[in-house]
Amino acid sequence: MKNIALNDTHIALGAKMVPFAGYNMPVSYEGVNIEHETVRNDVGVFDVSHMGEFLIEGPQALNLIQKVTTNDASKLTVGKAQYSCLPNDTGGIVDDLIVYRVKDETYLLVVNASNIEKDWNWISKHNTMGAEMKDLSEAYSLLAIQGPKAVEAMQSLTSVDLSTIKFYSFEVADFAGIDHVIISATGYTGSGGFEIYCKNNEVQQVWDKVLEAGADFGIKPIGLAARDTLRLEMGYCLYGNDIDDTTSPIEAGLGWITKSTKSFINDEAILKQKERGTDRKLIAFELNDRGIPRQGYDIVDSQGKKIGNVTSGTMSPSMGVGIGLGYVPAVFSDVGSQIHIQIRKNAVPASVVKLPFYKK
Repeated sequence: MKNIALNDTHIALGAKMVPFAGYNMPVSYEGVNIEHETVRNDVGVFDVSHMGEFLIEGPQALNLIQKVTTNDASKLTVGKAQYSCLPNDTGGIVDDLIVYRVKDETYLLVVNASNIEKDWNWISKHNTMGAEMKDLSEAYSLLAIQGPKAVEAMQSLTSVDLSTIKFYSFEVADFAGIDHVIISATGYTGSGGFEIYCKNNEVQQVWDKVLEAGADFGIKPIGLAARDTLRLEMGYCLYGNDIDDTTSPIEAGLGWITKSTKSFINDEAILKQKERGTDRKLIAFELNDRGIPRQGYDIVDSQGKKIGNVTSGTMSPSMGVGIGLGYVPAVFSDVGSQIHIQIRKNAVPASVVKLPFYKK
């Protein structure tokens, strides 16, 4: 089990630490609902330093990224980021990731912690064009400062006007007394804010100054449990739950990051799905009665016949209703369709709804 750079700091703050993707990670401090509301209403800071970072450089960098990802990275200008995924040979997803264009021939790929080795091996295997690759995952830390007060609370820490960093854009600038950190606005909570990428030996200073600057704005450290409820209220996919090696990007509703303007691994099969549709789809649902849907619960029809399964589920802290995602046959996927979630002995009625669950 690996420790992130601020492991002792989180323990001193009273964090409940749990193993996650091979790392000891803070799952909660005060409790998921309190932390969730802090991010929705004020500002919170997550330590997500377990995430992986790969640098792809040189004249062949873009060619490699175009080959292994579904989105069109040629559209990226310096200072822009893009959500994408790595398709496998069989129609599934190796991982979802964010691609940053740092310089003309330098790209940063940010991947899920549980997939660092798998992704590195996959991309390396397809690097037949000789792009330069560096795995920076062990050397870098990542803090996510999220919430409607994030910009105002953090403005004193940088010379950059944080309000000008648009969604899926970034700046390489000074922050908290450290030069040349990446300040990006990709988010995973739906409440605004930004992320700070810095070296492990810099993150303690950044963390301390973030908490100091945010004190008057009610900033609190936030754990992974609230990160999960926040992302689920927005309907954002979580790798290993809602997408994996067996789910296609089209089934998962990620057709918008699957582009026909270029060629990529298994593009023929995936683009055919995009054109014709799929037999099953990832849906969002709300329970019509009391109950909490959990990952792995069966989704059944009105006759009690199993038609799918819940991939993510929780009691929404913001809305006070049970919400979830799951795969069902396409015939049940229209908004307004009625399904049931098997919660122990009860088949609890639910409605298919349009994302996001949480509307500001």
